[in-house]
Amino acid sequence: MEKTTVTLQDVREAAERIHPYIRRTPLLQEKNMDKVLGCQTYIKPEMLQITGAFKLRGALSKILSLTPDELKKGIITSSSGNHAQAVAYAGQMLGIHTTVVIPEDAPAIKIENAKAMGAEVIVWDRRYVERWKKVREEVAEHGYIIVHAYEDYTVMAGHGTIAMEIMEDLPDVGTVLVPIGGGGLISGISTALKESKPNVRVIGVQAAASCAYYFSRQNGHPSAAPSLPTVADGLSCRWPGENPYPIIEKYVDDIVVVEEEDIKEAVRLVAHGAKLVAEPSACVGIAALLSGKVKTRPDEKVCSVLTSGNWDIDMIGKILKGEHVEGVL
Repeated sequence: MEKTTVTLQDVREAAERIHPYIRRTPLLQEKNMDKVLGCQTYIKPEMLQITGAFKLRGALSKILSLTPDELKKGIITSSSGNHAQAVAYAGQMLGIHTTVVIPEDAPAIKIENAKAMGAEVIVWDRRYVERWKKVREEVAEHGYIIVHAYEDYTVMAGHGTIAMEIMEDLPDVGTVLVPIGGGGLISGISTALKESKPNVRVIGVQAAASCAYYFSRQNGHPSAAPSLPTVADGLSCRWPGENPYPIIEKYVDDIVVVEEEDIKEAVRLVAHGAKLVAEPSACVGIAALLSGKVKTRPDEKVCSVLTSGNWDIDMIGKILKGEHVEGVL
């Protein structure tokens, strides 16, 4: 029977499937950031995941659920980079033919990493619709199995394993801040949290330059959002995902947006305060605390999910030095 949502049991099963293959990232308490952020600060550093981002959890959850006959067909996806790398890594590990369609303006490190892991890389149009048109053409020609970055419930379940680890390490967590791009990550995390500990506050954070889920919540229905250049390129979101949207509306307590300068300041704080190199997309939760978009108490235990660290290191260096950095459209 075809799935129609993701459940806590799905997340538990995903954890069993993927645990031999992923890195269980630590939960870091950062007391030196408490005063500036106004809470007890905890960080879940998914940039320490094997491929440098949380995406490996969802990709493996899906790919390891496929039948032998499906695996023989090969797999395909499209992604701005981190999901592409995760699918490429899983394909290489399992000996599966893997094709990834990546935007032409994605950070070079993401393209190079996918190629290095043996994937067939098709560099294509930045626009979502055009890239997925190309994916469908490849599927029609070769019969590949699609591993969607955020519309697939089995992928969401893999991402929900982050929440399971947070609850194991910090049973009295009060608030969890999660970046929102396509919505697959927060769908999995919010499901696991709310079906385990309903009183935990789950807040999604988007870049103000591209924030369809925020617009949709304000309007009370799925809505398009203007798409402007942003340094948080991994969170670009013009329209909410069809499958994540109802889950997010059900389980996510609030959605806030943060501006470009707040995101850059958060990158600097994470580097200086936590000694971690995080890409801007990963730092929007910290930016929400810095900018006061999320109100907390000094005694509240707040966990920010730092999703990834796969960005041009020279560009991160410019942010750390306070130099001008152009966003990606």
